Amino acid sequence: MKNKKLYFLGIGGIGMSALAQYFLAEGDEVYGYDLTPSPITDMLTQKGAVIHFDDNVDKIPGGMDFAVYTPAVPRTNAEFQFFLEHNIPLYKRSQVLGHITEQLPSVAVAGTHGKTTTTSMVAHLLAPEVSIAGFIGGIAKNFHDNLVLGANPVAAVAEADEYDRSFLTLHPAVAIITSMDADHLDIYGTRENLVAAFQQYAAQSQIVLVEESVAHEIQHPHKLIYGTGPDADYRADNILLAPNRATFDLCTPNGILPQLQLRANGLYNVLNATAAVAAVLELFQGGHTGIKPEHPILIADKLSTFAGVKRRFDYIVDREDFIYIDDYAHHPEEMHSFISAVRKIYPDKHICGVFQPHLYSRTRDFAPQFAEVLSQLDEVILLPIYPAREQPIPGITSEYLLSLVDNPHKQVLQKEELIPYLQAHRPDVLLTIGAGDIDRFVEKLGHL
Repeated sequence: MKNKKLYFLGIGGIGMSALAQYFLAEGDEVYGYDLTPSPITDMLTQKGAVIHFDDNVDKIPGGMDFAVYTPAVPRTNAEFQFFLEHNIPLYKRSQVLGHITEQLPSVAVAGTHGKTTTTSMVAHLLAPEVSIAGFIGGIAKNFHDNLVLGANPVAAVAEADEYDRSFLTLHPAVAIITSMDADHLDIYGTRENLVAAFQQYAAQSQIVLVEESVAHEIQHPHKLIYGTGPDADYRADNILLAPNRATFDLCTPNGILPQLQLRANGLYNVLNATAAVAAVLELFQGGHTGIKPEHPILIADKLSTFAGVKRRFDYIVDREDFIYIDDYAHHPEEMHSFISAVRKIYPDKHICGVFQPHLYSRTRDFAPQFAEVLSQLDEVILLPIYPAREQPIPGITSEYLLSLVDNPHKQVLQKEELIPYLQAHRPDVLLTIGAGDIDRFVEKLGHL
């Protein structure tokens, strides 16, 4: 088959860029548009993609086989309309991911939080001993990439995104559900509708691993529970938590994996590791042709070398006089887990959190919960809401959210004010939190 000529609308997105890399590795021509340059678009350009940053149909080459788009691209985008008007096949990112992964036995990781770290752990446990095509929603530090692609893959690993019901294009051999917190209510309306979508995702899977707190809400003939409780099929036991380290025994249906070591913080990462190990063991036991490596994977050795994911409890600076941690958390539950873990590690230090709310609708829907979590900090700085795909909602602003925060040390800063303020008022511990473009500050803040 001839090499394809493909176009990506929103090519700089973390999920889109992994697909773009996949097709580049296949020898296809890749073109694309994104709103702004970024390290990801720079990387894609170096690998051969041709990218521009203005909504300009004149820059779309002729002869495209098909185009891929992300839901973050508005339908009013001129280039999106160009493909519709010219009857060029136009596919959602999730459709393309579903087509790629359906050709291989796969592990898919879904959940309103925890899925990127867990997906990265599964990929790390498997590769390179098992040749995989791995699509991760973050930059896994072990691979320095969001795509893991071996020669002639025999299995796939994919992050399964619940937004816009994208994960319903996947039919995994092993599915993981890490959590089902109310989120994306602009899509689902209610948590009940969100849970129904997760139930459909589970029904499309051969085996489903569900975190114990939500296991009762998912029905499946081959459901396995993971967690720390007595009813868990995969149970983390004898857990010892320390800064940047966890030790635990993993009780499985076939015996105990003792004294597993993990370089990560918090109980939630022990749970993520439990799910990842369980998924790999279930995949090996599923009888899928070609999956078992020639030499056994040493689970304990692999897990102990897991390096984490960029923007997930990501230490940027770790000195006696200054600690700076960056995290992608953008839902109240994620933020609570993150901030609570930081507080346990540094109980006597002044902790300042800089939070950039993501989406007007999410800020509106969870304002009291966000405020409660932020009130746990010693100092709160809010940046303006990152709109992503949304238009403003009257009355929903960072100033409104700030008014709900019970903390005397709080303020809203514009982006251009952040660096000068922190240069003059550097805290003991600095946290940057959010899923928007707050990551553009990380390098500069690392030099405070």
